[in-house]
Amino acid sequence: MLRRKPSKIEVRIEDKEELQQLQSQARSSTASAGGATISLLPPLPLLNHTHHQNNLFFDTAASRLSSRRAVLRLRFYGDDPPSAARCVVCLKAKAVIVDGVSRVEEDEEELDPVAGRAIWADPNLIGSTESRVLGRVREEFGVKEGEGYVFLGGFKNVRRVYEWSGLKLELDETMFDFGTLYELECESHEPEKARSLIEGLLKENRIAYSYSEMSKFAIFRAGKLPKNS
Repeated sequence: MLRRKPSKIEVRIEDKEELQQLQSQARSSTASAGGATISLLPPLPLLNHTHHQNNLFFDTAASRLSSRRAVLRLRFYGDDPPSAARCVVCLKAKAVIVDGVSRVEEDEEELDPVAGRAIWADPNLIGSTESRVLGRVREEFGVKEGEGYVFLGGFKNVRRVYEWSGLKLELDETMFDFGTLYELECESHEPEKARSLIEGLLKENRIAYSYSEMSKFAIFRAGKLPKNS
């Protein structure tokens, strides 16, 4: 059984011009990441360095995961998968987003980046790579011997983590082949309370926003950004 994660608040930032105005050179705490950072929350302290994430998705050749609303993802941490020093494999299922509050079941574990890169090059290795999560894919989704696996593609994400009012806020800049999406996310066991606090923060800073209605994976599969993005 997949573990139910704490609810996640997902708010889409809409004002592109304002985001451009908020761009600044990276702070010393994120200078090693290089480039410019979106200083959307300038008064708030960064908890840690910026995370550069490369998200790659897979399914069986018979689409057994997607037909049951499940997602298999490899996430490489670093500028690109070939040089990444960390890889995490994740199985998600039953994702639902209502009024900006996302609920999903998932299981994840660390995977040797060498093994992850091998799967990227040959998805059929999902069927034989030693991993608790990949084992669940094989056993729980009725994958037949010799059925095969396919690479669906992926996208990059730059995540900056802030601490504010007892919440851990994640500002995501997600780069699809068809455009860039900005979202503010926060996991909480009290989602309605957290959402109210986040809305107050954005309104105070006069930042236009709307509730996210689709997951990043759903947007990726749709091949286009949501309206007003």
